[in-house]
Amino acid sequence: MSDSGHSQPSMYVPGRSRRRRWMDQGPSGNLNLSEPPRERDPMDGNDENSGYTMQKTPIILAKPSAERPKPAPAPAPAAPEKPIVLMKAREDGKPAPTTEGATLPPSASTAKVEKEGQRPTQPVYQIQNRGMGSAANAGGNVDPVVGQAKLMPPQKMKHSIKLVDEYMNWCDSAIEFLLDQTDVLVVGVLGFQGTGKSTMMSLLSANSPDDDQRSYVFRMQSQEVRERAGNQTSGIDFFISQERIIYLDTQPILSPAILDHLINNDRKLPPEYNLPHTYVEMQSLQIAAFLFTVCHVVIVVQDWFTDFSIYRFLQTAEMLKPSTPSPSHESSGSSGADEGIEYYPHLVFLQNKARREDFCPRSLKQMHTATDKLMMHSRLRYKGTLSMLDCNIFPGLPYDFLESEVNLFLVPVMENETDETISRAGTAGNPLFSLLPGYKGHPNFHTMISKLRSQIMSMPRPQLSHTILTEKNWFHYAARIWDGVKKSSALSEYSRLLG
Repeated sequence: MSDSGHSQPSMYVPGRSRRRRWMDQGPSGNLNLSEPPRERDPMDGNDENSGYTMQKTPIILAKPSAERPKPAPAPAPAAPEKPIVLMKAREDGKPAPTTEGATLPPSASTAKVEKEGQRPTQPVYQIQNRGMGSAANAGGNVDPVVGQAKLMPPQKMKHSIKLVDEYMNWCDSAIEFLLDQTDVLVVGVLGFQGTGKSTMMSLLSANSPDDDQRSYVFRMQSQEVRERAGNQTSGIDFFISQERIIYLDTQPILSPAILDHLINNDRKLPPEYNLPHTYVEMQSLQIAAFLFTVCHVVIVVQDWFTDFSIYRFLQTAEMLKPSTPSPSHESSGSSGADEGIEYYPHLVFLQNKARREDFCPRSLKQMHTATDKLMMHSRLRYKGTLSMLDCNIFPGLPYDFLESEVNLFLVPVMENETDETISRAGTAGNPLFSLLPGYKGHPNFHTMISKLRSQIMSMPRPQLSHTILTEKNWFHYAARIWDGVKKSSALSEYSRLLG
């Protein structure tokens, strides 16, 4: 109704009707908000008459910068594995710090480093004189001389030392020259008196035929010893070469010189032996049984072909050889299983001071046949690992010339520097043949020794025990075997039968 009192017809406003319908109450009495609010129509001229418009207020959840928590620091990258430090100079005499910043004594820090970083392989050279570092660090900085000594290669041997003395007692001095590495070859020698065992071992290990014989690593018989028919080597001598090959030179087996020394010097015998010759024979059997257990290769040196007593001796030593120690102390298992794991070395027959006739193919075949028949019942590896035919010594012989080739090698007599055959040819009156060397029927001594050395160094290296042995472990293993040989019940019973 207007001020004039007349009623006016209601006017239709488009925007208002739509908004009112949206603002109408629903059945429950609440506002009907099923249709979202629409923007104001630009045709509406009166803002007062326009409908209610909903606006959403944004909610800010962020805190002020002063109250915001600081972001967590990014994790530090993993530190690489620490390398193994063999020698490190420490400042101000302080021990090496650990990863937590604490300090440990030098021995503890070294042990921690070795525990954290395991070595993939064992080096050939070891750290020498480990005990010298603690003494040097106690007074201050490391002495440079001591530091260099730790990284030096293993000490080089200039001459042999005793492994077993003349009284059959074990010696511990050889452990200083051994390393913690497993690539080792052990070569022993057996033979009668005067056959040239020490000479052959010196030429195989470190010397040349051109060297002075007085400088050989294994002492040879002097002129005085040779004149009184004595023996130069007593017990077992030890030498290790730069190629990490252990050579064991032994006293002569069944030596008459040792027996004569026992009788003439009234030397007291051990209580378990009654006669001197029994003691001498048992010494030889103990040494041979020991070599058959701790050596990869055993060389039997002869200076003529052949003495049947040496084959009986080898078979007796094989019978009395101590069995290979089992990995566990349990005695379970049958005897057949124990025989299957028994260790036997390679046996090489070395014919020293061979004559020209010995290199004849017919004589060579007869020597191989005789040796094979005499050793056919032995379990020692006496065939299949060394061959003279592979050395091109007999170029005209086929490889199947020998039906059963045993480990037999011939070495001629060591000649002097001046060849006597050339001087004899020169006096014959023919100047042409005086310029040519005389025919010997075999290569010279230098060539044969070189070929023998290469054959020995390439011999297989079977596993001596049930575990892989390093050089130092071999030394302790050999010491235990020697103690077992001396206390062997089989050897004691055999000596009782001899007496």
